Amino acid sequence: MPAASELSSVIDRQLLLQLGARLKRARVKQGLTTTAMAERAGISRMTLSAIEAGEPTPTMGSYLRVMSVLQVSKDLVLLASETLAPPVAEQGENASGDLVVSASNAKHELQDLQSLMLHEEAVRLMQKKPELVQQALDTLDRWRQSGDSHSRFLWDEWSVILHRRAWRRALSHTKRSKELRQASPLTTILPPETRQRILDEVRRLKSGVPLGSLPAMKQRPAKGSPNGT
Repeated sequence: MPAASELSSVIDRQLLLQLGARLKRARVKQGLTTTAMAERAGISRMTLSAIEAGEPTPTMGSYLRVMSVLQVSKDLVLLASETLAPPVAEQGENASGDLVVSASNAKHELQDLQSLMLHEEAVRLMQKKPELVQQALDTLDRWRQSGDSHSRFLWDEWSVILHRRAWRRALSHTKRSKELRQASPLTTILPPETRQRILDEVRRLKSGVPLGSLPAMKQRPAKGSPNGT
């Protein structure tokens, strides 16, 4: 299983987290245990746990199997059909979407999302530039020398994570992972512009982001077109 998400957008990550939470609520409401749910969907309990946590690592097929078992895949019929409405931007500049992506402050939801996204970006960066692992270890050493023993056990665990590249221990949704992220050296390796982008997106989520206001993905020119190759 990949160590880090490929979703760099806070908005996309929040949507996936909400989907996972919805699927978990549907399973519990239907009285299905994780074992029964995994067996019916033909996936492992570990994969089911990742899906209900809204992680991007499970395949789309795994998500679809769970949705099918829970009978919550009706919206996919519209999405996959040719009757799907075009994006808001194609309907006119004055058109506005009704769907809004947001995150509440309940149980520090926004803070947890922000911390998770910062760490996913940091792990992705260290996978591209392994030398940054040593930079994070150096930061841990400086913190240890400061004499503050309050977070020493967490720093020791971070040392193990960094040496073993055990990223999942820091990127999961467990209570321990959240505690680790609160005493983490990883955010110190992030470029200022990356950190600011995530902070800005989280700030937007606080008041709600209309889907129609999200920038469209740039399409590559087709081969044979004037701008293509």
